[in-house]
Amino acid sequence: MYYDFFGFREPPFSIAPDPRYLYLSERHKEALAHLMYGVQGQGGFIVITGEVGTGKTTVSRCFIENVPDHVDIALILNPRLSARELLSSICDELEIPHPVGASIKELVGLINDDLLKAHAAGRHKVLMIDEAQNLSAEVLEQLRLLTNLETAEKKLLQIVLLGQPELQEILELPQLRQLNQRVTARYHLDALGREEIEAYLRYRLSVAGLRGEIFTDGAVRALYRSSKGIPRLINLISDRALLGAYAEGEHQISASHIRTAAREVNGNRRGKQSGGRSGKSYLVPVAASVVVAVVMTAWALDRLPASGRITTGVSAEPDGVALSGTIERVEPSFEPTPELLPEPVTIIEGSLPDFEFPDDTLSLRAAFGELFAVWGRDYRASNHPIACDYAEEQGLGCLDNRGSRRSLEHLNRPAILQLRNGAGDSRYTVLSGLEGDRATIERPEGQRDLSFSSLEPYWFGEFTVLWEVPPHIRQNSEEDSDSSVSAQIWMGSRMMELASRYSGSREEENRINRMTTGDQIRWYQKRKGLKVDGIAGAMTIIQMNNDLESDGPRLRSAGSG
Repeated sequence: MYYDFFGFREPPFSIAPDPRYLYLSERHKEALAHLMYGVQGQGGFIVITGEVGTGKTTVSRCFIENVPDHVDIALILNPRLSARELLSSICDELEIPHPVGASIKELVGLINDDLLKAHAAGRHKVLMIDEAQNLSAEVLEQLRLLTNLETAEKKLLQIVLLGQPELQEILELPQLRQLNQRVTARYHLDALGREEIEAYLRYRLSVAGLRGEIFTDGAVRALYRSSKGIPRLINLISDRALLGAYAEGEHQISASHIRTAAREVNGNRRGKQSGGRSGKSYLVPVAASVVVAVVMTAWALDRLPASGRITTGVSAEPDGVALSGTIERVEPSFEPTPELLPEPVTIIEGSLPDFEFPDDTLSLRAAFGELFAVWGRDYRASNHPIACDYAEEQGLGCLDNRGSRRSLEHLNRPAILQLRNGAGDSRYTVLSGLEGDRATIERPEGQRDLSFSSLEPYWFGEFTVLWEVPPHIRQNSEEDSDSSVSAQIWMGSRMMELASRYSGSREEENRINRMTTGDQIRWYQKRKGLKVDGIAGAMTIIQMNNDLESDGPRLRSAGSG
């Protein structure tokens, strides 16, 4: 084949849904965000539609690979089934034993029992149906009835429907209006834009092992005109054009190669014409060793290669989200706006024991040991001399900062405070609780409550907190493209949830969801009084975790301040 001729390790334009070739355009990121956001909801339906070849199947595969650990997926690929056959297939996918020939009532009962057991075990079940436009109205109604299975708090089953645009028309039928009302998230996946084609090609070629440009500008323009931005057609035409260039001994793909390949892919081959020469065809290769096999299956999306080193920060770039740097200590500027700060605390001195320096202090090493203990980690300095390296191994990050009591309350995380006495001696204490003037500090012998006002004369604003690093961000993973995609999905789904929580109207929520990731981050930073730079660094992610009530210790109890 032509792979060795161009220097590829593998075919760059296979139409198999290989996740390594996933290209996340803004549309595909938003579709994935709808899925990730919807799966965290309370059941019901999620509907993703798109024209043939726009990437619905690959988006679903990416979603399956990135769902939270507590989510179980049942995937139905052949929806041309009766209601009983579909229920039987669901039982098969969920590994629910059921007798041959079981009735619809029996199958629904078995599914209900399984969903209740999963709920009791903290699991969440998701049923995903591809090519859902082939479902009959009778089967769709049966699916709606499955979503009636619920506890007093939540629906037990989430159903994701993936289909062509006619699926939306089917759902608008009068007899399916009840189902249509249960759709909690829906998104239509469009084709790629002209400006994305070049980046799409470049990345597919790089994943296949080629560093360099082999598509001319004219070829890119011709490819967009021929494919209309539909990724599957882009792959088919590009693959055929590479074959044509190989047959001619050319190392660059021209507009002529694209046009000839497009005619063959579209079934409009030019034969001999009166008074003219025969049009070229790449279906009959010049080299006898060339064999072409075109398999019409799902296409593969692509993603831009991550540049630099992956970091804890998610920054906005023209083509979407890029990650850069490593997990490290940072000292970002932080000045929350007054309206977002806690109310001033009325301090009554003398009602609590006073802080004693140095009796209530620790060495930095011992302070990190106490702080990690608050987070449920067993830190041993002898095994990990650099505490923040150990934090990274535990999925945490270190944040060094300077601020005031209000800064601590805004971050709402247990903190190591650096203290100094009048002689300039430097020591540390671990603040694990703060309610009014009552400060709780951690010591090897146990907790101690004392007056925060008596501690403040020794504290000049320097502190260190630990924070939860998003699960898909890795150190030194510039070649780990799966982490890059997962980080983008993570950020997109969180932003949709924040938009739902903080927007004043449905119109505003839709406007925020249509923003690029960078603009969404800026919107959130402005709302929270953070530095508005479009980069989701430590300060931004800590605030997001607070708002979304993630796990982890807090400095203040819920509802205080």
